[in-house]
Amino acid sequence: MASLGSDTGGSIRQPASFCGVVGLKPTYGAVSRYGLMSMASSLDQIGPLAKTVEDAEVLFDVIKGKDPLDATSIDNLNLKSEILNLKSLKIGIPKEYFAEGLNKEVKEEIEKVIKKLEEAGLKIEEISLPSTEYALAVYYIIMPAEVSSNLARYDGIRYGFSSDKAKKLEDVYRQTRGLGFGKEVRRRIMLGTYILSHGYYDAYYIKAQKVRTKIIEDFKKAYQKVDLILTPTSPIKPFRFGEKSDPLAMYLSDIYTVPVNIAGLPAMSIPVSPESIIGFQLIAPWFQEKSLFEVGKLYEKL
Repeated sequence: MASLGSDTGGSIRQPASFCGVVGLKPTYGAVSRYGLMSMASSLDQIGPLAKTVEDAEVLFDVIKGKDPLDATSIDNLNLKSEILNLKSLKIGIPKEYFAEGLNKEVKEEIEKVIKKLEEAGLKIEEISLPSTEYALAVYYIIMPAEVSSNLARYDGIRYGFSSDKAKKLEDVYRQTRGLGFGKEVRRRIMLGTYILSHGYYDAYYIKAQKVRTKIIEDFKKAYQKVDLILTPTSPIKPFRFGEKSDPLAMYLSDIYTVPVNIAGLPAMSIPVSPESIIGFQLIAPWFQEKSLFEVGKLYEKL
């Protein structure tokens, strides 16, 4: 069984981890985004949630490739794994992902995963992604700014929900957007509008894009040393509906997934075990989804 979702900052991988299934966020451009309701255009990517890694691979092979209706989709994808021998594979463990804030039980489970892969013959090497500490801040500047821009089209005039209580044009806009958008959506629109406003665009948005480049450079340097990167998918265990009412606490749970979207990399969350609701994340170089599938299928057999 499998289904499709949209991953903007971990919204495929983190739910997959919490539900004990596989979740794939492909390389940005590997899958068409046509038909997707855009949230943050430079971060959004459609990908599969599936029971097994093989199921995710089958679905990805169906949906990948160029779409004339999406200018960001890539043609002539070279998605063949460059790994000829899995036993020669080198997996990087970024020390920044195992620092303060990681739940003790999650850390112990991920360490078991690392040990199993090492016992299977894969090489493990500690690496550093020094710009990781800025990733969440960068994400929550770029994402709301793009949300504000993308959702401006939902004005109650052209399509979608429209308030039938409005007396004049201005009321149509106000009431439609006030009633049609939830509290969190309105929060992101307001934050994004502020970021893009005169006097703040250079101070926040442009600076965030520069740091985004630094994050991408960190990954490029890391892939000169290792073939894949392994991290926890989430720093916390699954929580109940309504348990976390503080928006900031919710945002912090994205700390391990948002760098992937910022860099446009492919990543996959895999359950620690078939019964587990804790997942680990494999991150590959751009357009190396096949490497994720090969290592993921190997792990499921261990």
